[in-house]
Amino acid sequence: MKVRRLAATLALCALQALLVAQTAWATVSAVDDAGNTVTLAAPAQRVVSLAPHVTELVYAAGGGAKLVGAVSYSDYPPEAKAIPRVGDNRLLDLERIIALKPDLIVVWRHGNAQQQLDRLRELHIPLFFSEPRHLDDVATSLTRLGVLLGTSPTAERAARDYRHDIAQLRERYAGRTPVSVFYQVWDQPLMTLNGEHMISDVIALCGGRNVFAALQPLVPTVSTEAVLAANPDAIVTSSQGATAPDKPLPGLERWRAWPSLTAMAHGNLFAIDGDLLTRPAPRIAQGAADLCKDLELARERNAAAKH
Repeated sequence: MKVRRLAATLALCALQALLVAQTAWATVSAVDDAGNTVTLAAPAQRVVSLAPHVTELVYAAGGGAKLVGAVSYSDYPPEAKAIPRVGDNRLLDLERIIALKPDLIVVWRHGNAQQQLDRLRELHIPLFFSEPRHLDDVATSLTRLGVLLGTSPTAERAARDYRHDIAQLRERYAGRTPVSVFYQVWDQPLMTLNGEHMISDVIALCGGRNVFAALQPLVPTVSTEAVLAANPDAIVTSSQGATAPDKPLPGLERWRAWPSLTAMAHGNLFAIDGDLLTRPAPRIAQGAADLCKDLELARERNAAAKH
């Protein structure tokens, strides 16, 4: 009896060990933003991030401790500043990347130089392309990275919290009076974003309308005359900090030359913290909340001007 019980116990232990081994070496797969299925033999342990927004996504997904390399301007959360640098999004230090022995490299699909991406492919290190285009894509990115990092519980929680924040903003501003918006990316030359960019999604979330949504390419150049013809209710740009009465608005001072422009006449020139609005990562929910407040102010000013 004791022998049979011992044999059964040993068999059970062997089965448990086998299950643990299978779990430890189970492959993980996720589809990236280029439509490629990325498969790893096991969850990634050494990750290199090639864009600041990627660094934020990896941390939010619970994989910050696995980051062994990142590009310049990967400054959030604060601990990301201590990660060894591997160049910037345009010029990568390929030798440094190789020396870090990553088992996953997360790249910015259209931000990293194509020639260097081709060289990275030659290293046969798994590449995950990240380029969220819509607000909902941020949550999807978190869950996909969570799978590859083996941190799904944390990633799912972060995605859930993010979706909740966006849903609250959508519910609050969906029925507001539309506000036409010119988003100014750059002053010289004058550049904007079309409707395929995530910031256009943010504008719509706040009840706004991107006046140049139909243009091509993603970041089109426009003329001053085109902006004057569109006559937007509000003009928005990104800066290092939000709109403040005692601060000059970078690049927006030029519009003072056209006092009859609706945005200028009503005082609807706004600057949003660029790190919150231009990085497709969870903090964009905070940037969206700031933009929604500014566009709500524009509505109030527009309504007051009509009475």
